[in-house]
Amino acid sequence: MWGAGAIGGALGAHLARSGHEVTLVDRVGEHVEAIRSGGLRITGPLAEFTARILAFAPDELAGTFEHIVLAVKAQDTEAATRALAPHLGADGYVVSAQNGLNELVIKGIVGDARTIGCFVNFGADYLEPGVIQYAGRGAVVVGEIDGRVTPRLVELHRALRDFEDRAVLTTNIWGYLWGKLGYGAQLFATALTNDSIADALADPAYRAVYVELAREVMRVARARDVTPEGFDGFDPSAFAPEADAARSERSLDEMVAFNRRSAKTHSGVWRDIAVRKRRTEADAQLGPIVKLGAEVNVPTPLVARLIELMHDVEEGRRPQGHHTLELLKGAV
Repeated sequence: MWGAGAIGGALGAHLARSGHEVTLVDRVGEHVEAIRSGGLRITGPLAEFTARILAFAPDELAGTFEHIVLAVKAQDTEAATRALAPHLGADGYVVSAQNGLNELVIKGIVGDARTIGCFVNFGADYLEPGVIQYAGRGAVVVGEIDGRVTPRLVELHRALRDFEDRAVLTTNIWGYLWGKLGYGAQLFATALTNDSIADALADPAYRAVYVELAREVMRVARARDVTPEGFDGFDPSAFAPEADAARSERSLDEMVAFNRRSAKTHSGVWRDIAVRKRRTEADAQLGPIVKLGAEVNVPTPLVARLIELMHDVEEGRRPQGHHTLELLKGAV
């Protein structure tokens, strides 16, 4: 597991508890030391246990591995992939448990044959060194980037079911990744405020914003011949250009219901700003939507404005609050 924060830590600890041989790699020294001294503790409403796992800083790691799960922030993908490449076996693969289209970056470094796609939507947070909150179940999906069903994919899917027994093996991983981009754009908008995900998506004053953000992403996906897939209440067809308002509202209601069942109230984007005091994945996750849209002549003005406002909030020029979300609403 290259990256042992919320996602990598939750996955790694559960797989280790199930008997898989797991090695954690993380650049946060105090997190690595805490895992070494006391194990990796998983807490929350779904599980309470401590897993004893080998943990290393990137420059301490030796040897090669057949399976590497990459679970770093999207903006760190290129640097992390270059760092892990010497440790990847000739017949091994990297699987991206991240948000965004990081498979495009990964395969550009290690090659298509050594890249497997992945999509995750479970709730988890890094609480403190050595402690991860596993807050809510969510989609876990894996697929070869060329759509084939291979023995290694079947093996990976079988392993991930030890974490999430409803994990999906798909021949359309790009569809799931684009679906998450649509939902992800909505989550970035919720993070312009201090509202919880559920409260933000339920607010009738801003539903037109969330609908149009997802529509922009779905338009780009359609123009690029991608068929987005749904998950955890997000229905891509509800945000298609031809979808009626009632269908969009119904999908938003289902997303609100899904998020109310999780102990993770706010998005990782919100935590990056409000808790971790660091930049978000806006450029790395939302930027490609604008770029790929421009390539097929599909404008994405609302996503572009969202990126601008995220930078304003990150850099302290605007506060997290409804006033900032109002500025996004004004661009609809």
